[in-house]
Amino acid sequence: MAKHQKDSGELIQVLQARFEAHMPRHAGIAWAAVAARLAKDRKALSALQQMEATGGEPDVIGQDEASGHLLFCDCAAESPAGRRSTCYDGQARLARKEHRPESSAVEMAEAIGIELLTEARYRHLQTLGEFDLKTSSWIATPSDVRAQGGALFCDRRYGQVFTYHNGVQSYYAARGFRGLLRV
Repeated sequence: MAKHQKDSGELIQVLQARFEAHMPRHAGIAWAAVAARLAKDRKALSALQQMEATGGEPDVIGQDEASGHLLFCDCAAESPAGRRSTCYDGQARLARKEHRPESSAVEMAEAIGIELLTEARYRHLQTLGEFDLKTSSWIATPSDVRAQGGALFCDRRYGQVFTYHNGVQSYYAARGFRGLLRV
């Protein structure tokens, strides 16, 4: 068996085990339907492998009503460890004069082939469990906020989900980002 096929097989097993362990995240969706889609989409498998490798623990969180796509999201308890200490986007990263991080949330998401969560998707994720109790996650930021040098991030504290703002160039060891993949 080729290494890619072996890696894909191992990933499928991990995804299936996670899917079966967290059925409330994807009520009404059968694993057979998920497996069938993944079998036809090598690009999605590659993105899921990178999500897994960076600590995201991707799982299905629903289905897009308009397109029919299955929605995979990072469901790790905290913002994925392999995607922390990033500023918001490449422009912000390059503008830093000192202590420039290696990457940004937007650049990493594009490289993986995923989207940053919107505020609405982040809040939906929080209805499926409690995430980011100690960390925070950059989210897709409206262009008018970004144009003024700001970006948004979210977390859960005190039993509530909060949305905050920060300068796009800022980065912290406890802030990363969660991604969404449509399959």
